[in-house]
Amino acid sequence: MATIRIAPPTPAHVPDVHELSLAEEEALDSIDPLRHLRDVDDADLVPAQPPSVHDQIICIGVALPPDNEGSQQWPHQNIMISLAVDAGPGCGGIAWPAGEVLARYLARRGRALQGSRVLELGSGTGLVGLVAGRLGAHVCVTDQAPLVPIMERNIALNALQSNVTAAELDWAHPVPALDPPDLILAADCVYFEPAFPLLVATLAALVPLPPARAPEVLFCYKKRRKADKRFFALLKKHFTWSPVDDDPAQEEYSREAISLLRLARRAQLNGPTSPGGVAVA
Repeated sequence: MATIRIAPPTPAHVPDVHELSLAEEEALDSIDPLRHLRDVDDADLVPAQPPSVHDQIICIGVALPPDNEGSQQWPHQNIMISLAVDAGPGCGGIAWPAGEVLARYLARRGRALQGSRVLELGSGTGLVGLVAGRLGAHVCVTDQAPLVPIMERNIALNALQSNVTAAELDWAHPVPALDPPDLILAADCVYFEPAFPLLVATLAALVPLPPARAPEVLFCYKKRRKADKRFFALLKKHFTWSPVDDDPAQEEYSREAISLLRLARRAQLNGPTSPGGVAVA
């Protein structure tokens, strides 16, 4: 005899916070900036942590372009960066995958960075900025105050004091007066949802509207949560983006859900809402 299954009645639909419109989300953020921290597991707010890291020194190598091998400026095929890592000040005190991807991409550019002014946001250990400094750029690595000492330590470990400086830049505060950079770097900055609007506001403050001359912006991130879409919904109000398509390692790191993007400031804030041809889902 066939068994007949009767589906239970569909419960009444109750909208939750995830179904709020972007405008409603922003209005709630302005009233209660810490609302995302309530009733949410810590695992949903920060990337999965590696085994405990306390005051260790690691060494990371990034490859230079083949035509630089044997040159007077770079006598070796790789740039080697000594990195003090310490999870004590927070997850920014260790090296994360998107930072290594962006550092390797910069190294592939070789001499192109020499003499340029570079600003890195959310630098953490400073790895990406240190590689840029080793390539001859004048770099300012920035992060919140607790991470400034580890950035300064890593600058000294690599004897890059003449090329790289560390400074506090808290996205919750107005951007201080800075020399206009030629290049802005950001890696692994998309993981803490309450900081999404702050990061977007900081980027918008640093990159002028067209037709003013704007710096190149390289943005590398690893997709971890569905909430990352909210960051890009906020970002597309001010920027378009496109994939960096001249990186031969793109296929490899894309398998790890890492994207390397080039951001461009929108000509007007109320322009088209579709991003620059890149799916972020």
